[in-house]
Amino acid sequence: MLEGQLIHSRSPRFTCAPRILTAFRDFGPEHDRILRCDRRFVVLVAGRRWGKTSLGLYKMFIHAVSSFGRICYYIGPTERQAKEMAWRALVEMVPRELMRCCRRSALEIELKNDSRMQLHGPQSLRGTGLDFAVLDEYAYMPADLWPEVVRPMLADRQGQALLSSTPLGFNHFYDLYQEAQGRPDWAAFHYPTSRGGYVSESEIELLRSTMDPRLYAQEIEASFEVQQGRVYHAFSPDLNVTDVDLVAELPVLVGMDFNVNPMTAVVAQKVGDECHVSAEIVLRNSNTFEMMEELNRLYGHCQGVVHPDPSGAARKTSAPVGQTDHAIIEQSGWPVYFKKPYPVVDRINSVNALLQNANRQPRLFIDRKCKHLIRSLQSLTFKEGTHFPDKSSGLDHVSDALGYLVMAVFPMVRDGVWLTQVLM
Repeated sequence: MLEGQLIHSRSPRFTCAPRILTAFRDFGPEHDRILRCDRRFVVLVAGRRWGKTSLGLYKMFIHAVSSFGRICYYIGPTERQAKEMAWRALVEMVPRELMRCCRRSALEIELKNDSRMQLHGPQSLRGTGLDFAVLDEYAYMPADLWPEVVRPMLADRQGQALLSSTPLGFNHFYDLYQEAQGRPDWAAFHYPTSRGGYVSESEIELLRSTMDPRLYAQEIEASFEVQQGRVYHAFSPDLNVTDVDLVAELPVLVGMDFNVNPMTAVVAQKVGDECHVSAEIVLRNSNTFEMMEELNRLYGHCQGVVHPDPSGAARKTSAPVGQTDHAIIEQSGWPVYFKKPYPVVDRINSVNALLQNANRQPRLFIDRKCKHLIRSLQSLTFKEGTHFPDKSSGLDHVSDALGYLVMAVFPMVRDGVWLTQVLM
């Protein structure tokens, strides 16, 4: 049953008179195609902020309200994410006259027709028969969740499912999307963010100018992109390496990593909306005291700020005196600026976006003499099977120092909010 049709129930206790659903009239024609699709299983590939979560919740609600005693699950990548992404929207979606009770602690809404809608993560799902399931951001869930857990739960009740996600490389979600196009009881849909109607053209252009090409293609255009082994895949010697001079009139910005061997720092300046890295400092078997002595020797005459590893506010690498790294920097005459700890992926995405955006425009320029930084950006790879840099190579320290500076001065944010979070 679709928006605009009458609701009927076989339940004698479902006393609400037939009425017309008015929720979510702002769905566009692409959303309507999926709502009207009569295939048992639907795979939806769509960019961020296309409306996947709202559509999935609405389709689940329609399924629950259209018949007596249905059991419907919305499943997110984790239970916490399911709650954050969907609980408030679901509560606001269900008219009070159709709701029997709302159990926040169980993330469950029971309707007056005895149907139940619940929110879950991938854990502890076995054993329950389902009439309808939504797997939201399935690309970020375990590969076996659908074939081994959720699909059998739909068998005895001949249930239906919507599996939606933004792509994450050529993983299990890509395989399912390909398979769905050749199965008679399946349907497959593919839309970029721009086709959802929720994000304006000007915002799309902002995202294009602030996200690196691969991330933009994946998150906004909903393209299945190769998950390259290189952490800083946007780095190009032709685009990013040049001759960079220190501008006397501008403050010096220092990114610093507190590893003992090597202790590293990068020296940069903000020139307009660009980051110009003019030098690097790499000290073997060193510590924060020696790094600050070297920084003062080279740049003590300059006005500047140090942007260090945020964890240095608590970690005490200078055990003899029990001081934090940040305190040592400040005692050496340099102010410290840092953000609270953030996901590593945000730091990597921000550096890649600065190296070049989706318009192939660089805003990060590195002097040719920064050999260690250039090598790190060229060669640092992800640990196999993960999205974390491989630290065993020892290449990560100097690019981490750059990342701390970028996060402080050139983060991929707008109005104080992470663009990647805005697009969830």
